[in-house]
Amino acid sequence: MSGGKDEFEDDAPSAPRGLIPVTSRLHISSDDIREDFIRASGPGGQNVNKVSTAVQLRFNLATNESLPEDVKAKAAKLAGSRLTLSGEIIIQADRFRTRERNRVDALERLIQLLAKATEKPKPRKATRPTLASKRRRLDTKKKRGDIKKLRGKSCAHD
Repeated sequence: MSGGKDEFEDDAPSAPRGLIPVTSRLHISSDDIREDFIRASGPGGQNVNKVSTAVQLRFNLATNESLPEDVKAKAAKLAGSRLTLSGEIIIQADRFRTRERNRVDALERLIQLLAKATEKPKPRKATRPTLASKRRRLDTKKKRGDIKKLRGKSCAHD
């Protein structure tokens, strides 16, 4: 991370120092995150040409040891084009005019992505079609068949 005090660590008193909470049981190390400041487009007027307020947050998913493999795989899928070939997730934040707000925004988006990767899909319960739905399906098939029977029988033998 960049120099100075890390305000992200103060948000979760239950997390050990240097760790960023993803879920109540899962944390990532602040050492796994690198931030680069770049010039942003958008609001800021003349300031936008002089000051690098946008944040490019890089999280190395491939070398991370605190996340389980299944969470890593799902996070890689969710990251999509934000995942590099070397296994880094890059999140760019330039919505705000200040560095700090963009830093917080980028980190929140990373945590949101990782938290979503930890969610287990709801298991599908097998159900049977109702009698009414079976009848509707058969009625529709019958009507389509009747329509098709009417086709092609033309008396063009004159």
